[in-house]
Amino acid sequence: MKLVIQIPCLNEEQVLPAVLRELPARIPGIESIEILVVDDGSSDGTAATARACGVHHVVRLGQHKGLARAFSVGVDAALRVGADIIVNTDADNQYDSQDIPALIAPILAGEADIVVGARYGAGVESFSSIKRWLQRVGSWVVRHASNTRIPDATSGFRAYSRDAAMRIVVFSDFTYTLETLIHAGHRGLRITHTDVRTNPVLRPSRLFNGVTTYILRSTATIVRIYAMYQPFRFFWLLGLALVLPATALFIWLLVRADGGWHPRDYVLLALSCVAGVAGFQALVAGIVADLIAGNRRLTEDVLFRLKRLDTSSDVNGRDTHKDAQVLRSS
Repeated sequence: MKLVIQIPCLNEEQVLPAVLRELPARIPGIESIEILVVDDGSSDGTAATARACGVHHVVRLGQHKGLARAFSVGVDAALRVGADIIVNTDADNQYDSQDIPALIAPILAGEADIVVGARYGAGVESFSSIKRWLQRVGSWVVRHASNTRIPDATSGFRAYSRDAAMRIVVFSDFTYTLETLIHAGHRGLRITHTDVRTNPVLRPSRLFNGVTTYILRSTATIVRIYAMYQPFRFFWLLGLALVLPATALFIWLLVRADGGWHPRDYVLLALSCVAGVAGFQALVAGIVADLIAGNRRLTEDVLFRLKRLDTSSDVNGRDTHKDAQVLRSS
């Protein structure tokens, strides 16, 4: 049983050695542990530092691709080197690496396919009120969109079985945390969580430039994910939200038409017609989107089978991505 711990990095030359020192060297039930660092186009010596610290595999992206892309490339590389379990952790030392054995325990026991580390401790206490609120909103969206019960859906400290990792499909460019859980829930994978500790924050997050950017991009990601994985419900709720008020307004205008119309009534009539047409289009879009979602599920099944064939025949650490290169440390 091989465990690969992957760490997406962006300019982590200073913090990475501390993260690597805390990783467990032995875990009961695991025959070998390998470390894989994904250098997401860093401008410092992140890759050289990783090799100097004895990291088994380094994936270097030619330019900065973002966390979601770095995560996906890392998962693909981990599968290629024969990982049976993949643990993803952050390079900012947010998570306590001593909780990795507890994180992978449900997978080793055959009780789960994906395990999410639910955060508590010093790192969480330092979160701003806005980040706490978005964390709760994101978790609420995941619970309703995937029928799972994960209290900390935005946590990046996770463990994946080999089959679960091969089924992961990420469309977002910003973050993978919410989307992967919703996707896994819809694919019938077993998802659970375990409490994990966090360390004090060493530096500000590099995922976003400020609170405003975080709010806008997180909101856009949540809306996009919900529309992608619950298209019928999303578009029909949107359509009904437009059609019902438009119909009510139209009927109200007809009822009071006997008393003569004020010029503003014509404006209201035009608004009701526009809203009604837009709502009807949203209802139709919901049907079409639901059919497209069915085709996407079939495509994902084909992709899963191709990944299984591809990764089973390549266990030498070679990454075939055009924008990445796997370098083995000596």
